[in-house]
Amino acid sequence: MLPQIAKFFGPTNLRNCSPDSYRKLREIICKFEQGAILGNDIQLTDKEIKVNDTIMCLKMDEYNRGVEDPNQFVPGYHIFKRLNDIEKSPLFQLLRKMPKGGALKTHDFSMCSTNFLIDLTYRKHLWACTVNDGCKIVQFLFSKDKPKKMLHEGGKWETMDEIRDRRGEENVRKKLKMLFSMYPLSKIQSNDKAWDHMMGIFALIDGILNYYPIWGEYYYNALKEFNEDGVQYVEVRSLLKRLYCLGGERLPAKETLQVYNDELKNFKADNPDFIDSKIIYSPLRHTTPDKIKGHVKACTKLNKEFPNLLIGFDLVGQETMKYPLKMFVNELLKMPPHIEFYFHAGQTNLYGSPLDENLIDAVLLGTRRIGHAYAITKHPLVMQLAKRFGIAIEVCPICNQVLQLGADYRNHPAATLIANDIPFVLSSGNPSFWRTKPLSHDFYMAFLGIAPRNADLKFLKRTAKNSIRHSALSDEEKANAMQKWKTKWEKWIDWTIENTEKILEKPNE
Repeated sequence: MLPQIAKFFGPTNLRNCSPDSYRKLREIICKFEQGAILGNDIQLTDKEIKVNDTIMCLKMDEYNRGVEDPNQFVPGYHIFKRLNDIEKSPLFQLLRKMPKGGALKTHDFSMCSTNFLIDLTYRKHLWACTVNDGCKIVQFLFSKDKPKKMLHEGGKWETMDEIRDRRGEENVRKKLKMLFSMYPLSKIQSNDKAWDHMMGIFALIDGILNYYPIWGEYYYNALKEFNEDGVQYVEVRSLLKRLYCLGGERLPAKETLQVYNDELKNFKADNPDFIDSKIIYSPLRHTTPDKIKGHVKACTKLNKEFPNLLIGFDLVGQETMKYPLKMFVNELLKMPPHIEFYFHAGQTNLYGSPLDENLIDAVLLGTRRIGHAYAITKHPLVMQLAKRFGIAIEVCPICNQVLQLGADYRNHPAATLIANDIPFVLSSGNPSFWRTKPLSHDFYMAFLGIAPRNADLKFLKRTAKNSIRHSALSDEEKANAMQKWKTKWEKWIDWTIENTEKILEKPNE
């Protein structure tokens, strides 16, 4: 207990305090709690105070309507049930335009919009393997001639043009829209089934995105979509899969990184206000210590060839009892210290299991950030260590809900992180699969549903700045990044002030 507060307490309880003492003590406690909330260190400028009035007017309008009629409060629902309603929200539209800094947790094959992915299926030489008399697509492959290898019993290879001619273009687009995302399946009953569904999408689109001429275009478009959503910096968890060519030959992982490097260079040249992008090598965690040893060697080698691009290491995939992080400690400790760890850990609602105890190993291994850490509030010592050592938690609210960790955003454990000023950043993980914007929907849910009722522009500004502060950028790069972000932030502040009347205009006015 803080000594400033403790002196007001009696030896046993507070029942003997006077009404005046009670009011004073309550005021002190409320001030201490408010002062501990994330973002309270921010001092708003005169212009920002005006914008804060606008944004809080929008927030309180939605919040109060939700209090009066809980059926109208969007964060109390599954994202898929209210996705269209969110798009109509003035608060969401203002947050869309807000410069958000960086997205520090994205995954290579789930960054672009569903429509862009569907458009890629019109490319020449794309074949699809169908089963159930041609009714279900189970695999894609670019090939000059009809593929000979068949992995699916009863399968049949057809070109996408043939499938569209046979089933109709609009029907095929509707089917692909369902296949390429988890929307609108909000009734998945368990975390395991949700993971199976998501991994099935990764497997299905592998043949499209792993094609050498396509991957560069996909990554460039991902940066474009994130930048348009107010994200100026992106860190990508990548398996660094070996890309394939039209004839079937596989290229070394070095070529995958070269594509990243070339497309990033092109994008930054086309968009001078964009900060940068970095790659975190992230093989699947369902493996053996010996294979982890090989991944460490591969990461070390590739880092030497691309030192400013490949900067970290992680293990991805569903955390399971069989493959706890402690299983790979000996191999991971051999990673050169200049290659940082950014481990996923504690992405579970279990307590006292190897899954949530991965949080302990992540911290002891010196991770710079922790992906999800959904169970961290059950480990108060780990939470305090994260605060002491500046280990930011990568919070992905929508991802957590879709993967069945929690139903109501108001119960998300990130609220405890906010209340205790634990370093955290907002990210989206796999927005392609939820049909959400790259980062705006996660900001909306966090601001309206997870953060306290009175969290305002200071919270939003601190969250945006945290994404640069806790990024993999060097100190010099962070200084330059903060200046680029500040420039866009000030333009957004000015734009909001100029358009306040229109922003606050009621739909029926």
